[in-house]
Amino acid sequence: MRVAFGRLALILWAIAVLFSVAGCGRSRSAAAEAAGSEAARTIQNTGSDTLVNLALAWAEHYMQAYPDMNISVTGGGSGTGIAALINGTVDIANASRAMKKEEIDAAKKNGIDPKEHTVARDAIAVVVHPSNPVQGLTIPQLADIYTGKITNWKDLGGADLPIVLLSRESNSGTYVYFLENVVRQGVKSAVMFSPDTLLMPSSEGISNEVRQNPNAIGYDGLGYVTSDQKVLPVAKDSASPHVLPSAATVNDGTYPISRPLYMYTAGEPQGEVKTYLDWIIGPEGQALVPTLGFVPLQK
Repeated sequence: MRVAFGRLALILWAIAVLFSVAGCGRSRSAAAEAAGSEAARTIQNTGSDTLVNLALAWAEHYMQAYPDMNISVTGGGSGTGIAALINGTVDIANASRAMKKEEIDAAKKNGIDPKEHTVARDAIAVVVHPSNPVQGLTIPQLADIYTGKITNWKDLGGADLPIVLLSRESNSGTYVYFLENVVRQGVKSAVMFSPDTLLMPSSEGISNEVRQNPNAIGYDGLGYVTSDQKVLPVAKDSASPHVLPSAATVNDGTYPISRPLYMYTAGEPQGEVKTYLDWIIGPEGQALVPTLGFVPLQK
């Protein structure tokens, strides 16, 4: 009897162990499923410093409406976001310029077909110290300033002072746009910024330098211009009117330094990413655009 009872106890113990292991397996499986579900509701969004504040505002409002969503937004420049898209490490890449052919080719080589989504519009404002008496500039004058042909404010109706050039770094989409459309005046060429140009790591860096340096000139997205900077009206050429940047002058095409702002996805967006992008370009998302100093899409 003792032997039979011992065998029965051993059998019961083995059954208990099997159920315990199965239960642990189910627990692990459930945990993994929950983790997978959580990961599926996370959107990684990286790129343009011009877009970063607007992207943060979009993410904050969207997560308030959908608390189970997690949207991570970081800057670093358009080039950084596009590189992350090419490498497959980001869901949405923010860019203040269009992707270059070589970037699209690199993405396709990695099996990624980038899709471009216009999410807002922007004006690039030309800013100087409030004490600067200059009342406006043309695109050709800006080109001459930033290539070092004009080096003194007196040649532009200002004081007899050297011009201090400020620019974003080359990884910035704003830098690329300004180089191609202002410094090179929309013409394919090898012209570059003057070597005396100070490359600033952020929009805030340009703002801070302009505030404290009466000789400085810089350019930045309109959404980053503060009241303690002077915004100069810009004319396409000497025969055109000088125009200040605003939502109205961007939409009617009269301000000559304006551009679309983009989000890129790897292929057509699906699932949560599609839902989020639809919200951004819809009425709720676009209502936030002017509050950050940018121009909403026209419907």
